[in-house]
Amino acid sequence: MDLLLTHGYFLQEDPKELQIMKPYAPLGILYLSSYLRARGFGVEIYDSTFGSREALFRILETEPPSTLGLYVNLMTRANALAILERAVACGWRVIVGGPEPSNYADRYLEAGAHAVVAGEGELALEAILRGSPRSAIPGVYFSGGEAGPPRLIPDLDAQPWPDRERIDIGMYLRAWRERHGTGSVSLITARGCPYHCRWCSHSTFGKTHRRRSPVAVVNELEWILGRYSPDMLWLADDVFTIHHGWLDQYTAEMKRRALRVPFECITRADRVNARVAAQLAELGCFRVWIGSESGSQRILDRMERGVTVAQVREAVGQLRQHGIQTGMFFMWGYEGEELEDIEATYAHLKACRPDLFFTTVSYPIKGTPYYDEVAPKLVQVGPWEATTDRESKIQGRHSRRFYQFADQLLRSETAAEAEKAREGLKAAWSEVEAFVRN
Repeated sequence: MDLLLTHGYFLQEDPKELQIMKPYAPLGILYLSSYLRARGFGVEIYDSTFGSREALFRILETEPPSTLGLYVNLMTRANALAILERAVACGWRVIVGGPEPSNYADRYLEAGAHAVVAGEGELALEAILRGSPRSAIPGVYFSGGEAGPPRLIPDLDAQPWPDRERIDIGMYLRAWRERHGTGSVSLITARGCPYHCRWCSHSTFGKTHRRRSPVAVVNELEWILGRYSPDMLWLADDVFTIHHGWLDQYTAEMKRRALRVPFECITRADRVNARVAAQLAELGCFRVWIGSESGSQRILDRMERGVTVAQVREAVGQLRQHGIQTGMFFMWGYEGEELEDIEATYAHLKACRPDLFFTTVSYPIKGTPYYDEVAPKLVQVGPWEATTDRESKIQGRHSRRFYQFADQLLRSETAAEAEKAREGLKAAWSEVEAFVRN
């Protein structure tokens, strides 16, 4: 074995996801596996989603030490560091990558990682496994050295499909069906997002957008349907409808093969119009997720979202006319938010009437412009090793109770409920103002 790939997410340790129970296979490491195996490397995968840290540690302790490739995202830092420590103690060479490590390369190297991959992992891992000189390896941090610019794969169609057959996709489908009655499988049609939202991390793909051809995507989709018989699909692109010409070709190819399957996707409001909504409905789309973030144009402009409140409402209306559900994401606490911005978000939600919506309190991810903006006010709430960027506190920000009232306002069904939430917001706002004055 040249390489063992894992990702350190353990479903049984995630109480929220155990309630939701909509897990998806780790496409990132599955793409790495298929790419490297096609080039002659011996690659194994430990899919930790349905596994345990004890089982992974037994592998590290009993297998002959080799190279461990460890994918890390915003939420798996503590798990990843524990795996890293155990692997190094057992004599493994550890390479970490994913959205999180390049933002804290020095920390991961100090913790024992032998290399930190910035950006896509395929070309970097191949170079490391071939023993290339460090100076010739793209986008990798080593101890005592900076990473050169990462190299991205230019032709996604030339890459093999993710190695789904190396893990148990049936376990994912069973988890879905036992809880929801339907099973879902994910795939991507593109990599990257070219937009400039100040709070969004671009650490893996940069601000690039590279598409697979419609024929290549439909080939994979058709194979998934024949191999796994899912009830629905998750098209996991950052902005599925970004390229309308591509969507035209994709729709035509699906129609030519008489394929139609229920699916959901994420897109931007400014990439939806009447024609796109009609195409999505024709393809079988039953839900579109839109990052609305706020109902205040002032806050959207501060975020550099590049969309208007009116565009969001228009997109939701177009989708509804074609029988497509909408899900929306909202973000509280962005820098500069005032009470009137929260009221504007409330009015926006009532105007849009989405089928589902979720809220979060904004958090600064290192490496983003938003992080740089609020960095002087950041307060570390615990040891870096045991926390995440989501747990950072910003001086002067409102309390958790304040944002609970904001949530109550959004979820209020009656005028009385809304007024009660408003009073709570005002009281909590006054508490912070009094604290700042004193």
